[in-house]
Amino acid sequence: MRLFAAVLPPEDVTRELAAEVALLRKLPGADGLRWTGRPGWHFTLAFYGEVDDGLVPGLTARLERAASRTEPFELALSGGGQFGHGRALWTGADGDLRTMRLLADRAEAAARKAGVPMGEHRRYKAHLTVARSRDGVDTRPHLEALHGFRSRTWTVGELALVRSNLPKSGVPGEQPRYEAVARWPLGTSG
Repeated sequence: MRLFAAVLPPEDVTRELAAEVALLRKLPGADGLRWTGRPGWHFTLAFYGEVDDGLVPGLTARLERAASRTEPFELALSGGGQFGHGRALWTGADGDLRTMRLLADRAEAAARKAGVPMGEHRRYKAHLTVARSRDGVDTRPHLEALHGFRSRTWTVGELALVRSNLPKSGVPGEQPRYEAVARWPLGTSG
């Protein structure tokens, strides 16, 4: 299974972001971007890639422990940025980013301890991808528009293990399908 650990924003927050993305899609250069859809909006904490079925039980047990040891925290979607000179356009996060980074580190450590091969450790950067491009696009108008964007603040109360089902149809622009296969409440080790 192709898996990752994530924070999933609540429905009303994704509605706020959808309204902002609708405006972004009207800006110059928007047709050069492949826009992600609401079902796929998430903050990846740790990407695991293809995980052998035999490792999943150990991974889920360790993720449950990581969630229970991390207190709920406040978060809002805020601003925006890009990676790779316009290859990925994203909105960022504001709030208790220290706890979010801690949860990301714990999600990565859970995988390593469960025997999931992980690449080189990188410092976590909270971002939710809203668009991608193969060739790189001038995203300056989009970044300027996102600069003032901020959603309502919510309390992150769970960690999700998400399965990514890659498109198989060959239809251009088809999005991966994401399915939360497990969820654990935060801060239950009390």
